[in-house]
Amino acid sequence: MAKADLARTGSTIRCAIYTRKSSDDGLEQEFNSLDAQREACEAYVTSQRHAGWIALPEMYDDGGLSGGTIERPALQRLLSGIKAGKVQIIVVYKVDRLTRSLADFAKIVDVLDAHDASFVPVTQQFNTTTSMGRLTLNMLLSFAQFEREIAGERIRDKIAASKKKGMWMGGNVPLGYDVRERKLVVSEAEASAVRMIFQRYAELGSVALLRAELERAGIVSKRREGAGGELSGGTHFSRGALYLMLQNRLYRGDIVHQGEATRAGTRPSSVRSFGRSSRTSLRFIGRSVHWRWARRLRVCWPV
Repeated sequence: MAKADLARTGSTIRCAIYTRKSSDDGLEQEFNSLDAQREACEAYVTSQRHAGWIALPEMYDDGGLSGGTIERPALQRLLSGIKAGKVQIIVVYKVDRLTRSLADFAKIVDVLDAHDASFVPVTQQFNTTTSMGRLTLNMLLSFAQFEREIAGERIRDKIAASKKKGMWMGGNVPLGYDVRERKLVVSEAEASAVRMIFQRYAELGSVALLRAELERAGIVSKRREGAGGELSGGTHFSRGALYLMLQNRLYRGDIVHQGEATRAGTRPSSVRSFGRSSRTSLRFIGRSVHWRWARRLRVCWPV
């Protein structure tokens, strides 16, 4: 994949510039990281104009996407262009902009080799036709993958520590709660429905009967507004949704992270006023529902 191999006398070498940024922070700026990467790559392609290099006008930008996977829209379009013979060289700012995974890099190289294409990192000069160049490349990718994994571990540790302090770390807010300052607070307008669901199940002992009663009463799931303003929820409960709700330890004030439950004093309990009724309803679940559900609930709710 040496650059000289593609420089043929009197021929034009079509170069595609690929840029990537792991997070979307700052992408709204007039001149962001993707623009800076593209500018550096364009300058490099211009410096190779004597060898016939030209930069294609198509934009291959993946903003806010991790380098730990090749399932990125712009990268997939770029690989399709290589397979179609439209691109001969991929120009990137650094190797880790293309990928941070050794396994994924091997897949990309297979595509490049099969279609007589190459890639060039403009800030890292090495020749991959030599054993030393390939060793250098593998070392760079190994460190890039190591950096990605370390960052992932830091994020997971932060999420675990935050959950232990009772902080809400994202996801669908369950019925009966609202989020304020990254804390779950009881929504009294919805908590009454939650208490009714637990109390009626404790009395009925049947999810099917409970579901039918909720439909008659017009009690529906939590209404949510998505990032784009799209509304979801507000539908009748399915049996599966009721099973999940009845086994959700949030309603007891517990936080579950990777199978471990902790009690956070700042996390309110929507069913605390029940006394023993919620515990009784969970005993009913363990005895009456399908064995797979019962096994899960007995593990999650030690009653």
